[in-house]
Amino acid sequence: MASLKDMRVRIASTKATQKITKAMQMVAASKLRRAQNAAEAARPYAEKMDTVISNIASAAAGSPNASPLLVGTGKDQVHLLLVCTGERGLSGAFNSAIVRLARERAFALMNQGKEVKFFCVGRKGYEQLRRNFDKQIVETVELRSVRQLGFVNAEAIAEKVLARFDAGEFDVCTLFYSRFQSVIAQIPTAQQVIPLAVEAAAGNGDAAPSYEYEPEEDEILDRLLPRNLAVQIFRALLENNASFYGAQMTAMDNATRNAGDMIRKQTLVYNRTRQAMITKELIEIISGAEAI
Repeated sequence: MASLKDMRVRIASTKATQKITKAMQMVAASKLRRAQNAAEAARPYAEKMDTVISNIASAAAGSPNASPLLVGTGKDQVHLLLVCTGERGLSGAFNSAIVRLARERAFALMNQGKEVKFFCVGRKGYEQLRRNFDKQIVETVELRSVRQLGFVNAEAIAEKVLARFDAGEFDVCTLFYSRFQSVIAQIPTAQQVIPLAVEAAAGNGDAAPSYEYEPEEDEILDRLLPRNLAVQIFRALLENNASFYGAQMTAMDNATRNAGDMIRKQTLVYNRTRQAMITKELIEIISGAEAI
């Protein structure tokens, strides 16, 4: 049985941990509102970009000069999985849920005889994926030093992806991230970005009417499609940021509550042990007095 001193040390240590988790919960809560507003503000632009491109793409359907970003390479053999996760942990299942979705997609593609490559954005995703796919990770980007996410960060990632696509290193690219729904609900999401899934984007009921374009549709798409890739990546980064703080806030709240339960149980054991020792000492004193 542990001594009273050891029990006091254990209780003090648990209380210190509780203070840390409570502080982290409050920090996550303070950052969540700004991250949530940024994610929600990016959604309309990204969705409208999809609608406009879908409308232009339908007008350019069948064109021999259509961009490969729209129609693909004509093959479906090499898949690049662009996995966006967080740079830090202590956020419950936030990172592992995204990685799990990407891992399941990778195994499904490999079972079909496809070649799979990974582009990891975020340290936690890389650390988890390298256990199974170390040789298949072709590039990693860490944003740990970025204090506030900007479109420039997404553009840099998009340029790296486009360079690999232009070099013929893959045929299909799928973006993985966590869509923010609420503090307790973050939805792991897979979105095909190369070639653009036009049919899914056009089926939202907001498609614009037909227009005549100047310059031609192909030329417009050549400019819009690379920017759309950066927009979708930027949206994913903002959604991830909000999801991370929501998940961390929930995880730290649970950790604080669990620490409180542990403190109560440890204090109860400490008090019972202390009372038992006092009772034993009293019995020994009374027994000694009676013997005299």
